[in-house]
Amino acid sequence: MRVTAKADYAVRAAIELARHEEGPWKGDDLARAQEIPLSFLENILNQLKSAGLVRTQRGPEGGYWLARPAGQITLAEVIRAVEGPLVGVRGERPEDVHYPDGAKALQEVWIALRANVRAVLEQVTLADAARGRLPASVKRLARDEEAWHTR
Repeated sequence: MRVTAKADYAVRAAIELARHEEGPWKGDDLARAQEIPLSFLENILNQLKSAGLVRTQRGPEGGYWLARPAGQITLAEVIRAVEGPLVGVRGERPEDVHYPDGAKALQEVWIALRANVRAVLEQVTLADAARGRLPASVKRLARDEEAWHTR
């Protein structure tokens, strides 16, 4: 699985909003805080708004803020809002991919991969990430020495 710049920026922007839940944040302040190009960020924020994760208000007192409490929004929701399904195979959902004999087991591999990605991203909330307090199971996976080696 590859995490695109768009997904990374979306999660970082949402975490920044979670860190400042007291009111609307201007797009340029948010872009500056997370070093995200403003034009790219505005597109991402519009997608998050369409997904019901972010609210906006125009005007001098306006800006962006989370539509729900940060503890109720998972990283999976943010990524899905800007990228679609968490795991796809050639642009299709794993359950919709069909293989000829000899490769049929791959469908189960892709479904297992999706289940594992979900197991991490659906349990980490924006509040968790903003506070730096990840669930124990995620910390355990990240502490595994093998997780830090590329192959």
